[in-house]
Order: sequence, then structure tokens, then C-alpha cells
Amino acid sequence: MKHLVQAGEKPTHHDFILAAEGVNKVFDGFKAITNLNFYMDEGELRTVIGPNGAGKTTFMDLITGRTKPTSGKITFAGNIELNPLSADQIYRLGIGRKFQNPTVYIHHTVYDNLLLSLKGSRSVFSTLFGKVTSTDKDRIYSILETIGLTECVHMLAGTLAHGKKQWLEIGMLLAQDARLLLVDEPAAGLSDEETAKTGELLLSLAGKHSLIVIEHDMVFVRQIAKKVTVLHQGSILCEGTVDEVQNNERVREVYLGRKAAH
Repeated sequence: MKHLVQAGEKPTHHDFILAAEGVNKVFDGFKAITNLNFYMDEGELRTVIGPNGAGKTTFMDLITGRTKPTSGKITFAGNIELNPLSADQIYRLGIGRKFQNPTVYIHHTVYDNLLLSLKGSRSVFSTLFGKVTSTDKDRIYSILETIGLTECVHMLAGTLAHGKKQWLEIGMLLAQDARLLLVDEPAAGLSDEETAKTGELLLSLAGKHSLIVIEHDMVFVRQIAKKVTVLHQGSILCEGTVDEVQNNERVREVYLGRKAAH
């Protein structure tokens, strides 16, 4: 248990891809986030768990600029403060988010979904009907290989199975060249086989990218997690390995005990 980090404990070094310090978010008197301190290394895959209402989605909203902190600050890549930036500016910095339900362009092919997502893409018309450079084409096929959808390249995204839509959307974040990927419940609604493949995909991206994965499925968490952050009532309850977290009395009390079915 010696590695278990208690709430708000700051690591000793400072090369964080993401740091949230003293962050609070209040909605009409309701404290969604309370004095949140969160530190994450470049290239890390961090899993965030917690019961419904723990503040997981609000935290993702704060990182991506969909909402702003009431107080405190969030910095990216060492020293870029996110608070003053718009959601679009944050996206362009290289912070990409995948929501729980895949949001792909269902009437376009898998290839065109990735083409439309490429960093620096122009208008939809010029992207789809203009000349595609060999560099762009190589990038798309490299991503297709990474996400395991090479054989689906010409299929309409809307015809893909749920799991493949999830992988395509992760591919779209890669096409965007996101340095930090925020991935919300990627295992939801997947078969066991799809869940395992999704875990392998996320693990393969760690190091080249930094990832925050929000998840409820503890079997999936065990597959992918090196470090788990437990949120409770808008604050970090504790951080550690899956075993350390699962064996923590407070965690069992507030979360895992109620989720024994997982």
C-alpha cells in the first residue's frame, strides 16, 4: 500500500502533460468539482474511475473548455494555461475527446472519416474533393492499420459494428494528431472480444500519446491500467494500482462495493 497516493499529493517532478491545481467548479450552488489536484505524465495512460456523480464528465469538460473552472487552474504541456482558451483553441493544441457514444460521419466511408479528421484539414468540400497528398494517404493507411480497420476502408461508417465505430473514432483522434486523448467508457456495449481488442489498442497508443480513460468496467480497467485515479464527490479519493485501489477501504465503501457486479 506504500504507493497509494492520497488526495492532492503532488509528484516531485514537473514535466506534466496535464496538471489541475486547486480546481473547483460550482453549478448553481452545487459543487461538481472540489479542490481537485491532478497530475499526469507525458505518454501516460491514466484510468479514472468513480461512481456516478463523482465529477468525471465535468473534469473532462473542464479540460476541453466546454465549461470553465470557478477557481483553480489547468495547464497543458507544462505551461499552457487552458482556462482562458476556447474549446476550439484547446482542440487545436492537441487535446482530443471521444465520448461514450461514437460520433462518426455515418454517411461517409471509413477512409473519408479519417481524411476529414486530419490535422489542418480544410473545408469538408475541399477535403473530400480536393487532391489528397501521398503524405495524407500514408497517414490514413497507417492509422487504419493501428486501429485494425484496413479491410473496412471503403465501408460506410454507419454500417460498422459498434466496436469498430469506437475504433474508428479513436482513429479520428489520431488523425487529429492529439497529444492527449480523453476516452469516455470505450468498453461500454462491447463484446468481450471487442473489449479486449479495445484495451490492446489503447495500450499500444500509450507512450506515443497520453490518454485519460474513464471506465466503469473493472475487468477492462484491470487490462489497461497501470495507475488508477478514483474520483469521489469531485475530488481525488486516492490513486494507485488496480489492486491498491480495490483494496482501499474508502474506495470499497464509496464505489467498488456498490459495483460488485462489475
